[in-house]
Amino acid sequence: MIRIFRVFIPTSVVALLISEVILLVMCFVVALVSATEVDPEFVLLYDGGGPRIAIAVLSILLGLYFQDLYTDLRIRSRIFLFQQIMMAVGLAFIIQAMSTYVNPTLILPRWVMIYASGLILVLLPAWRILFLRLVLTSLHAPAMLLLGSSPVLAEISKRMQERIEMGYRVVGYLDDGATGDGPRPDMGAVPCLGQLSDLRAVVAAQNPERIVVGMAERRARLPVYELLDLRLSGIHVEEAASLYESCFGRVSTRDLRPSQLVFSSELGPSPNSVAVQQVYSFLVALIGGIAALPLMLLAALLVRLTSKGPVLYRQTRVGLNGKHISVLKFRSMFVDAEARTGAVWASKNDPRITGIGKYLRTFRIDELPQFWNVLRGDMSFVGPRPERPEFVQALSEKIPFYRQRHCVKPGLTGWAQINHKYGDTIEDTITKLEYDLYYIKHISFSLDMYIILNTLKTVLLGRGAQ
Repeated sequence: MIRIFRVFIPTSVVALLISEVILLVMCFVVALVSATEVDPEFVLLYDGGGPRIAIAVLSILLGLYFQDLYTDLRIRSRIFLFQQIMMAVGLAFIIQAMSTYVNPTLILPRWVMIYASGLILVLLPAWRILFLRLVLTSLHAPAMLLLGSSPVLAEISKRMQERIEMGYRVVGYLDDGATGDGPRPDMGAVPCLGQLSDLRAVVAAQNPERIVVGMAERRARLPVYELLDLRLSGIHVEEAASLYESCFGRVSTRDLRPSQLVFSSELGPSPNSVAVQQVYSFLVALIGGIAALPLMLLAALLVRLTSKGPVLYRQTRVGLNGKHISVLKFRSMFVDAEARTGAVWASKNDPRITGIGKYLRTFRIDELPQFWNVLRGDMSFVGPRPERPEFVQALSEKIPFYRQRHCVKPGLTGWAQINHKYGDTIEDTITKLEYDLYYIKHISFSLDMYIILNTLKTVLLGRGAQ
């Protein structure tokens, strides 16, 4: 795993990205040689060919990224893969066409684009399939041994089996509580290789490169000295909570102890990070608010024409350090929607939502007035989403560490919003809290930029809203 922008990314994904960049550049260079009579060296070095090819390559990579082709590498259908790559190439043509209105010198010649696109549609799907077969399937993946049989370890094991790009194969687990010949139900198909006392023998037989410890109760059970010897022999030993963060991008609250947060060397937010965040949050909100002004005027007009009541809706939410703030939204529900029910979460096909409100919520247009909340300092552009006081009170009593999400300003978008669907259950709330704790732990400018980029994808594709 490689840590980029405070996000853990599998090494295989980075390798695939680099290889595809090289492949795309070569396709355009070959097309340039084939479709023009001009010296390609002159075009690339002196005629701006390099930057023009770079724009086309970045356009295609953006299309692949928007279709999650670097998020999950599994190929479920070769036909669907071809369609996805065709759409990415189509996006490159659209960007080329739009560039003619900005700066015509940025576009590639027509036949260069056509020849290169033909090569890409043949070579890129073939390379994807070959990469998965040779690099991820055929090569011997490093072995991983689990100590314990906790739910966290079970999730890690399942993740490793589902996402081959993680690069490890789980050979089994050791647990004194295991009984019978088969694996325990919560560990799925991962076999039990023995008890904790069998650690040395199992390591000698399986030769794991990584040992992951996930025992809920360790006192007088954890083979500390054996693990120390194995660690000094070159085997990587780590806690399940640490690997869980890398695999899922969130902090597991099931085995989380307050001391782990208190003594964490990475736990944010640092004063410097917060100060920098306030500056760029204001700038992004100012630019975004001006750019979105025509869309907001149109949304206000549609809300006014399609239902009775005010255009804007003020709602009390919980902000930094538990302070109540007034959050602005375009009204997407009928007036007095909660008169009978009181404060309740929105649900799928919620009858309280107006006809136009459904579309406003799908594309997050109803949240645009919160640019003003960011400008006035109540919110940051990125952070945990602010929740209503009624829900905060109830959730704080049921969910440990829930109040800790208020140690930073709430955000217009957040790490939880780009990684998890809208949910109206306690389980969904816990999952979002785990993402929020990860964000608080790793808060930084680079992570915020990553979240903003992914928010654009989420909004444009209309994902996760309800």
